[in-house]
Amino acid sequence: MAAAALVIALGGVVAACDGSKPLIQQRDDGDDDKVGPFPAADRPVADVVSSRWSSEDARDRLREADQVMDRAKIRPGMTVADIGAGEGYYTVRLAQRVGKTGRVLAEDIVAAWRDRLAERVSRERLDNVSVRLGEPADPKLPPTSFDRVLMVHMYHEIEQPYEFLWRLFPALKSDGLVVVVDADRRTKAHGTPPALLKCEFEAVGFTQVSIENMPSAGGYLATFRATGPRPDPKAIRPCRMKDNQGG
Repeated sequence: MAAAALVIALGGVVAACDGSKPLIQQRDDGDDDKVGPFPAADRPVADVVSSRWSSEDARDRLREADQVMDRAKIRPGMTVADIGAGEGYYTVRLAQRVGKTGRVLAEDIVAAWRDRLAERVSRERLDNVSVRLGEPADPKLPPTSFDRVLMVHMYHEIEQPYEFLWRLFPALKSDGLVVVVDADRRTKAHGTPPALLKCEFEAVGFTQVSIENMPSAGGYLATFRATGPRPDPKAIRPCRMKDNQGG
């Protein structure tokens, strides 16, 4: 009975923290679910590793989340997606930053991490947070919903970046931004060279808005806007960067 109760409780958190209707609506896939094929990434893809790469206290001592949110211009009232949310380091701090009038969608593709985060969200009573399970090639975000989409140290783990970004494209509001934090090293070594990142985003219709060093977050911060038009998947040309190959 206790196990069944936990499953029911987690189901409520995934939909909305109060167990009622979802804070952020599900996406209606429509015809997008039938498109493709998409080109493969012409580069190594990093293995998915632990959701925790440093303790939260250590990251807070560097003011990591505060600096990222400041430079991403995340403000009260915004709707933000935390993709690859893991155990919720950014989710918790985003919820505080956007406040009661804002919304946070925390998403991960690993069910166990999603469940642990759902428990944390419930335990800390983060009533402006929804928690969901995404797919490796599709964040499954509802259209025209997000002021910011945050991806911290996870882009290099996306196996099909062109499909992922193509499906993410419609989720942004007209002035919305994708915010990527990553390390400037080869993808197999758990980083993404900035030139490769820019090339892959531009291949599906994004324009880079800014890029700056972020030592406190272990690399750099880049922002992108969906300027379109979003190309036909078959017309996407994969980026080839010889210096990114290998280990």
